[in-house]
Amino acid sequence: MNKNNKSLNVQPHSDEAELAVLGSMLSSKEAVSKSIQWLKPEHFYKDIHNKIFSAMRVLFDQAEPIDTLSVSEYLKKNNELDIIGGIYFLTGLVEMVPTAAHVEKYAKIVVEKALLRNLISLSHNIAKEAYDDSQDITDILETVEQSMFKITQNQLKGGFKQINPLIISALDDLEEKRNKGGTVTGIPSGLLDLDDLTSGFQKGDLIIIAGRPGMGKTALALSMMRNAALEADVGIGMFSLEMGNQQLAMRLLCAEARVNMHFVRTGKLPSKLWKNLGIAAGDMEEAPIYLDD
Repeated sequence: MNKNNKSLNVQPHSDEAELAVLGSMLSSKEAVSKSIQWLKPEHFYKDIHNKIFSAMRVLFDQAEPIDTLSVSEYLKKNNELDIIGGIYFLTGLVEMVPTAAHVEKYAKIVVEKALLRNLISLSHNIAKEAYDDSQDITDILETVEQSMFKITQNQLKGGFKQINPLIISALDDLEEKRNKGGTVTGIPSGLLDLDDLTSGFQKGDLIIIAGRPGMGKTALALSMMRNAALEADVGIGMFSLEMGNQQLAMRLLCAEARVNMHFVRTGKLPSKLWKNLGIAAGDMEEAPIYLDD
């Protein structure tokens, strides 16, 4: 029982992955550049691993060579060589790694374990804040949201990519578009002239609709959203800073039913238009449209 309790108190980590990253860095320049791009000292659970990685990062920033000799000399100058186990510990790191080509896999494990530790720490803080009922719940939720965002941003990023797989992916995408035929290869906006110019909204595009207040930007965006969802069956998410979800849904419904919003606002909707709204609601109830105000 005591043994199980003790194991539960050990935070998630992988000594093997941390050692593999360090060993890969000591034996490969490419592994050094990749690891420094992806990892930070705090990602390492053990303090001695943190010190070794920090030493290599300093040497990298100074454009110094990174090997067992240079790292040991740096640690020795900072009175840390004996703390990490001496130069023999560094040489052992190189010998234990079968190949430095898998450093990305090792680094991913290290980052994932660090994220789990961050989540544990965050959960403890959340519990502490929740027990303190003197605080405003909105403030607590905002703090939790910000903390979660920071944690998710610390996930392992792809970094630089060698061009060959990117070219292959681009050619595959071109082949897919050629097989589709027609001029619209992306997501159609529903505006024929615009789609002829753009070939539809393409992956990775950032589309900005600009205009003065009251010029119809939201109406245009809702129209494009409706066309993409209903005509092309593309899932659409909309974040609104101006209107609530119900108001946006009503605007979409009225546009689909071709009902003037004035009648809805005043509550003076002619009986013959109720049928149009009912039909439009049926058409849109399964639409892959998601709103967030």
